[in-house]
Amino acid sequence: MEIFIKIVQLLLSLSILVIFHEFGHFIAARLFKTRVEKFYLFFDPWFSLFKFKKGDTEYGVGWVPLGGYVKISGMIDESMDKEQMKLPPQPWEFRSKPAWQRLIIMLGGVTVNVLLAIVIYICMLSMWGEQYLPTAEVKYGIAVDSLGYRMGLRDGDRILTVDHKQVEDFAAIPKTIILEEAKTVQVVRNGENIDVRVPSGFISQLIKQKSPDFIAVRFPFEAGKFSPGSPAKAAGMQIGDKIIGLNDSVLVYFDQFRASIQRYKNKTVKVMIVRGKDTLRLPVNVPAAGLIGVYHKAPTTYFKFREKNYNLVTAIPVGVVKAFDGAGNYIKSIKLLFSQEKAYESVGGFITIGNIFPSTWDWPAFWSLTAFLSIMLAVLNILPIPALDGGHVMFLFYEIIFRRKPSDKFMEYAQVVGMVILFGLLIFANGQDIMKLFRH
Repeated sequence: MEIFIKIVQLLLSLSILVIFHEFGHFIAARLFKTRVEKFYLFFDPWFSLFKFKKGDTEYGVGWVPLGGYVKISGMIDESMDKEQMKLPPQPWEFRSKPAWQRLIIMLGGVTVNVLLAIVIYICMLSMWGEQYLPTAEVKYGIAVDSLGYRMGLRDGDRILTVDHKQVEDFAAIPKTIILEEAKTVQVVRNGENIDVRVPSGFISQLIKQKSPDFIAVRFPFEAGKFSPGSPAKAAGMQIGDKIIGLNDSVLVYFDQFRASIQRYKNKTVKVMIVRGKDTLRLPVNVPAAGLIGVYHKAPTTYFKFREKNYNLVTAIPVGVVKAFDGAGNYIKSIKLLFSQEKAYESVGGFITIGNIFPSTWDWPAFWSLTAFLSIMLAVLNILPIPALDGGHVMFLFYEIIFRRKPSDKFMEYAQVVGMVILFGLLIFANGQDIMKLFRH
């Protein structure tokens, strides 16, 4: 069921993005009285699932869910309609329009994707506001996994700055370290200020392993709820009990307990708890999974989260900034693929994209991810690769600057080369996903 929910969210999100992207081309073409022959969600080789014609345009849904397209009359695109290009140019065709109009038509999809992301962010901010954990509020320090440990961080460190720059939102620290290719992290450890140097080549390891939890919030362990058949509940533990130890070891924090309990699989341990003014030791049978069936309380119990509320007007500038920050961060992530050793191994296809969606339906998460994917689609489409919008824009700039239009034959060859590159990237990205499935 969880996989099904992820797939539905992915398809819905991509469908929204494709429709708006192609609508951007469609509305710009219509603005300059350019004929649009087809407007399709998904691709339709040989047949379509649904179609109807209104005016000069055929609208439909294809059966290959890899995107969508508009077929603009008189334009060399993925349809490779060479016969049409052999005929004399007509006034309603793309090739008959001035270069500046063709440029606007080609930028229409990217423009609408950026505007869509901005609108989504504005609506989200005005409806739900923002909530985040300030870095200064992480009073118990951090918990690190093996990757964070190799980086030089330790459990209990309190992060002050990254490269001597403050990061207001604690959740943004891992992203900042990676995208800014940080050299140092400043922490307080045992009351002393320490400069932790990020090891050479370590950013590529973070990218490859995709481990945003290499730095996590440390907090006390207080029973919030129990799973069905919980050994802890069977031993007499109650909601609200503070778990402070295991056998003779004092374990104040959740991450300490979670790591230590793994050593006692299929054994009975004494879990030390504080209930009111009493300290109790409960004998708990630890099953083979090494879990005793107790969930910690939400981190909001221990920290003061910062909330920002907006109305529709005050959300506008913040939404614009979030969209352009997202574009900047995505461009930085593309740069990392080329600047960091083996960073390309982190590239993924539809499985990777689908896995970023939550396993339960969550509208704020869905719209947030859709806004991010809209920005991602805009950035990727503007890359100067033939067959993408950016490839057409590149040739249009060439025409505007040199006042010379590339020949139709050259554009045909460029389109073929671009499609080969795109299909190669598609196969590589999804092949990476399949290889990861076999490794796991």
